[in-house]
Amino acid sequence: MSKLNIVLLEPEIPQNTGNIARTCAATGASLHMIKPFGFEINNAKLKRAGMDYWFHLDIHYYENLDDFLNKNPNADFYLFTKKAMKKHTDITYPENVFLFFGKESCGLPENLLNMYKDRCVRIPMKKGLRSLNQSNSVAIAAYEFLRQKNFEGLCENGGWISKNE
Repeated sequence: MSKLNIVLLEPEIPQNTGNIARTCAATGASLHMIKPFGFEINNAKLKRAGMDYWFHLDIHYYENLDDFLNKNPNADFYLFTKKAMKKHTDITYPENVFLFFGKESCGLPENLLNMYKDRCVRIPMKKGLRSLNQSNSVAIAAYEFLRQKNFEGLCENGGWISKNE
């Protein structure tokens, strides 16, 4: 079965992270959060945005990017950035993938983007605009991965979708 992993590098806004947690719970994705955070993990806005989905979430915490990379040495990942040439829909995602998203204020660090230029993708948007909301970007990316996997494991019209449907 396919496995989607959402990675937030140093998230800053608790409401965005809460909404992303809710998306992860609803889609079966694992959420990986890399410190430092711009909020306390017990923040009321974070909990409220995630509603009562926290118990359905597979969540992992890391002290920094090196900690994440050491604990996931074979991670097959893509970096979401407005600076990429390839669109997120140009990629055929592997069965197990990690989709990276950076800080709301400045995105992913330049050195990381430069190290993995071939792994950078963007979500198309109108010229001259700065960015999409992080939570929306995660949802767009997650559902593109799931669409490519025929929404395997998700419920539709009261029934479960299998890989063969």
